[in-house]
Amino acid sequence: MEAPRCLAIVGATCTGKSGLALALAQRLGGELINGDALQVYRGLDRGTAKPTLEERSLAPHHLIDFLDPDERFSAGEFSRQARVRIAEVQARGKLAIVVGGSGFYIRALFQGLSEIPEVPEEVREGLAQRLSEQGIEALYDELRRVDSATARQVSPNDKQRILRALGVVTASRRPISEWRSAPPREEGPEALLMGLTLPRSLLYDRIAARARRMVRQGWLDEIEGLLKQGVSETAPAFQAIGYRQLLSHLQGRCGLEEAIEDTVKATRRYAKRQETWFRKERVAVWFPATDPKLLPSHVMTYLASQGIRS
Repeated sequence: MEAPRCLAIVGATCTGKSGLALALAQRLGGELINGDALQVYRGLDRGTAKPTLEERSLAPHHLIDFLDPDERFSAGEFSRQARVRIAEVQARGKLAIVVGGSGFYIRALFQGLSEIPEVPEEVREGLAQRLSEQGIEALYDELRRVDSATARQVSPNDKQRILRALGVVTASRRPISEWRSAPPREEGPEALLMGLTLPRSLLYDRIAARARRMVRQGWLDEIEGLLKQGVSETAPAFQAIGYRQLLSHLQGRCGLEEAIEDTVKATRRYAKRQETWFRKERVAVWFPATDPKLLPSHVMTYLASQGIRS
């Protein structure tokens, strides 16, 4: 059997996916394809745990820092661009390593997407007006009524995904969950999916520690800098966990400690949803990520059994 020419490392936030991916890329001569929905944005560095410039110098990285924070990005567009990058890496005789925790992006890449209709501009404008007048809680409550399956998969504060789901059901009279359950348009590249997992208590401790570390390292300064550059407070990138909480603090709506605590709680909920999502995906093997130093060696042993060697 021919060894896979593409790997994917998935799992919840804070499990060490990026560190493992970089270690494998160095040992196997691979190139990294970003599968995180936020690391595509220029200027969002602290709050996305984006690889540093030094880390990026150790192995080629793709699909990082190529969009402005006010630009929209979708799973479909990610899938199209990632497939091109994977094909280019493979054409160079290298191993493509996809790494990220954005579950729907990973599914779109490797399993394809169902045909979901575009939402007309007038529908988007109407929903934006309702958001301004009624608030996100009212729109999330509506989503729970019209598409409970999707509502269970998104955060009550995720404006972008709530508006997207309501836009689809408004325009097509069919919930987005029904569209997604239809057969995909096309299958993606062949890949070996590996997942990282941690005991819940350890994962939650890592999440809390990382959030506070990011703030100490200048997360607030990063957001203030983006605002000074003219990035709108309503930009898609600012709807992300942590960014919206710290932005609320900068706007005077809450204290810093409250913003950090809300960020930690939201990230923990997100991590739980990630775990649930990836448990349903075509993950070939799960590795405990309790010891980051030993993890690359364990994974290399497994990859050798699959015909992938340095």
